[in-house]
Amino acid sequence: MRIGTRGAPSNGWVTAIVAIGVAAALSWSPGASAQPRPRSTGAYEFNDSHFHLTNYVQEGITVQRFLSIMGKRVGRSTLFGIPLQQQWSYRISGDKAPTYYLDSDARLYYYSFTDAQIAMAYKSLSKADQARFDPMITGFNPTDMYAADHIRRVLQTFPGVFSGIGEFSIHKEFVSSKVAGDVASLTDPALDRLLEFSAEVGLVCLIHNDIDRPYPRKGEAAVFFQQFRELLQRHPNNSIIWAHTGLGRIVQPVGHHIDMLEDLLEEPAFKRVNFDISWDEVAKYIVSSPEATRRAADLINRYPDRFLFGTDTVAPKDDRAYYAIYDMYEPLWKLLTPEAREGVLKKNYERVFNEGRKNARAWEKAHPAVMAG
Repeated sequence: MRIGTRGAPSNGWVTAIVAIGVAAALSWSPGASAQPRPRSTGAYEFNDSHFHLTNYVQEGITVQRFLSIMGKRVGRSTLFGIPLQQQWSYRISGDKAPTYYLDSDARLYYYSFTDAQIAMAYKSLSKADQARFDPMITGFNPTDMYAADHIRRVLQTFPGVFSGIGEFSIHKEFVSSKVAGDVASLTDPALDRLLEFSAEVGLVCLIHNDIDRPYPRKGEAAVFFQQFRELLQRHPNNSIIWAHTGLGRIVQPVGHHIDMLEDLLEEPAFKRVNFDISWDEVAKYIVSSPEATRRAADLINRYPDRFLFGTDTVAPKDDRAYYAIYDMYEPLWKLLTPEAREGVLKKNYERVFNEGRKNARAWEKAHPAVMAG
């Protein structure tokens, strides 16, 4: 399957007031307020399975501004920041402050406060507006055995907010080698532990994992595909969305990419694995030629309930920046059957995230936070 470059505006972002958030969360009880009912998309054009409210220096737009951009064209959207902070090293870039991970050779590091920011942004909305969002937990280090405990604490500190975890990255071109500390791995017991806890809760898991490394040797098999397949085999009860079907700006579709996707799609044990086709860097492969678009459409038409559309925009500055990828995919939309188009753009999102939201609320009710003392 021949399945862009993210913008990173630096306008100010809403300040999260943790003390207020924690106090509100600890005073919550299952009957304290009605849980927002998932909004029906009706005449909306799509739901967005992949959206970053903040960038690599934790700046972005307000959730109210994003609602204005969504308007009547978007029914629902995920809501998450970026779990990595780009260090501003004066020794490297001087007065030039980086806003993207390609702007500097300085390290990236995990930034857990992003989850509090997202929770407070969500809690600032009315119940009707909250129903349009599915916030995700991202501020954990997948090489840390305590990552699962971070997810548990976030759910208990901010009950009624999160539907899943991610987007989080294991193997990602140009990013993995920049992250301070251990290198994430598909074979790490820490990843297994956090996926086991996510399955216990019933959270949606949005994972970025490149299918191969950049610039592979000619004729080599995609180095990370088999490891990813084995991870899925170890965790058949997880609701997993594979971001970008394993592709990136440099990691291109290998010769048998369609076959590898179909291998996962046909395996009954992987029935809870879905695929997002977000990011303009991914869209460029699909619309690169009529043949590439046709092959992508043929696969989606055969499996209309397994693909989701997402923009993967980062704090878009305006409507044009946000809708550009949806418009970029117009050649693909034209080749999909009505069933497949409705599934990719609306229904698959609703099925996956309605379940994740329901599961998280049930787990929170059964596991209320207990104050020490």
